Amino acid sequence: MKLIMAVVQDKDSNKLLNALVEHNFRATKLASTGGFLKSGNTTFMIGTEDVRVQKALDIIKENCQHRQQLVAPVSPMGGNADSYVPYPVEVEVGGATVFVLPVEEFQQY
Repeated sequence: MKLIMAVVQDKDSNKLLNALVEHNFRATKLASTGGFLKSGNTTFMIGTEDVRVQKALDIIKENCQHRQQLVAPVSPMGGNADSYVPYPVEVEVGGATVFVLPVEEFQQY
């Protein structure tokens, strides 16, 4: 058995959850916050048998897209402002960061 932890952008979370349920995966959905952009993410915890891991990864890949987004840079507090860019910068966001972990034991009550 494996535990798949997938951190996805909030915009993709409902679409992903619907696809997982459609393919009979059980998932726990947690609200989380990214450290780099400090924006909302959703973390999914998906427990599944080893033989179904690749199917789950395929579903995640199909439903979580990269996109371009403008973000306003944070002004340097007390730092050197010489290199500070005061206008929004376009960055790539989205997709999914996925961890597949072994599960030693599983209990359901």
